[in-house]
Amino acid sequence: MELFDNLALGFGVAFTFQNLIYAFIGCLLGTLIGVLPGVGPVATIAMLLPATYALPPVAALIMLAGIYYGAQYGGSTTAILVNLPGEASSVVTMIDGYQMARKGRAGPALAAAGLGSFFAGCVGTLVLAAFAVPLTEVAFKFGPAEYFSLMVLGLIGAVVLASGSLIKAVGMIVLGLLMGLIGTDVNSGVARFSFDIPELTDGVGFIVIAMGVFGYGEIISNLSKPEEDREVFTAKVTGLMPTAEDFKNMVPAVLRGTALGSALGILPGGGALLAAFATYTIEKKTKLKPGEVPFGQGNIRGVAAPESANNAASQTSFIPLLTLGIPPNAVMALMVGAMTIHNIQPGPQVMTSNPELFWGLIASMWIGNAMLIILNLPLIGIWIKLLSVPYRWLFPAIVLFCAIGVYSTNNNTWDIWMVAMFGVVGYTFIKLGMEPAPLLLGFILGPMMEENLRRAMLLSRGDWSVFVTRPLSASLLAMALLLLIIVALPSIKSKRQEAFVEE
Repeated sequence: MELFDNLALGFGVAFTFQNLIYAFIGCLLGTLIGVLPGVGPVATIAMLLPATYALPPVAALIMLAGIYYGAQYGGSTTAILVNLPGEASSVVTMIDGYQMARKGRAGPALAAAGLGSFFAGCVGTLVLAAFAVPLTEVAFKFGPAEYFSLMVLGLIGAVVLASGSLIKAVGMIVLGLLMGLIGTDVNSGVARFSFDIPELTDGVGFIVIAMGVFGYGEIISNLSKPEEDREVFTAKVTGLMPTAEDFKNMVPAVLRGTALGSALGILPGGGALLAAFATYTIEKKTKLKPGEVPFGQGNIRGVAAPESANNAASQTSFIPLLTLGIPPNAVMALMVGAMTIHNIQPGPQVMTSNPELFWGLIASMWIGNAMLIILNLPLIGIWIKLLSVPYRWLFPAIVLFCAIGVYSTNNNTWDIWMVAMFGVVGYTFIKLGMEPAPLLLGFILGPMMEENLRRAMLLSRGDWSVFVTRPLSASLLAMALLLLIIVALPSIKSKRQEAFVEE
């Protein structure tokens, strides 16, 4: 009963005219930021943080939250249409979303992403409202050893996720992990693998790699072919909404993605990203129905499941922030900054000392999700129009937008040269038939894995057995080992190769 009283208070706060306007501004900005490759929610929120000084605390946080989950929606648009991840968690959406667009099914792909995101966002908010306090106890059980083991499981999941050769998939993950080591060492503060290049002391940016390998790599690959052989959208766009068959396939995938995303979003460190990769891995393990399109060739489940997972995770990632004061990712760290600007101490006392802020923010997420679906579904037709633009006009525009997006993150021309270099690397991967998605997961998880490994070793005074003596860590490593054994079994290996044979 108390929950309903609290939600009534929250909706009372969220439904004021001022807060509705700021929720709409946040959602609109978030969608536009998600669509523009390179300009992520972190950069935008960082730029807008000083502007929130003048706003009331509730309105400021509602707007910043809208930017965050709005960007998760928008990130899928460029991933599906032009094979560019607007957001890190959209990398998985590209695998099947872009293939659907190439077959003239961009409308259903965008609608699946939007509807899946809406449902997952609503459920994630419900989880946040109902289980915020008990779920933080789960997050407390995770120490450095458990995080390391969870990330090992995530990387082995990425091997399963990659199409083609297992050796190539492992190679891509190792390459990603090695690239994640470039930059300044967390413990000693010494630059490593930077080859005395000042720009590399901060490491290589995710945006630089993602745009180079996926965006520029695809463009170079297309331009290397004769005009009649180019992989552009020659297929006629058939319908803007998913068919009844699509809905039948989508619904279980959305439910699985929502459940996993809600659980993983609570964990500090890349929850939304891990959720998207893990959900896609689970979908690939789920048996294909007769006549269903294989994964990697335009299966609608490959769009609906990861999009649901990353949106559910983006809502539940507010749980550790609001209840413990622990920011689980960079965006939430900026939200802590916004709270401290307004003299609000993030942590367990927010719920009691500032109930209007806590419940008003939660209620605004439902309203924001409704605004996003109203904003995004009518825009599908407009986004599809992009596909009718001749390729000779489209590719220079993509190159330009990528260059602007990359430059705007650090105001550094070095990054533009790096994107061009990774474009050549991406083209090489295409030629060698190597899947770049595991490389990105390895790159993102690498620094986090190293940090947690070192922390676990420090706490255990160099005793490696800490990873197997802690029950939760041991069970995660056992799951990883089991997954590896299953994938390596000859019968599974041959079935996996059959599933990935190009039609």
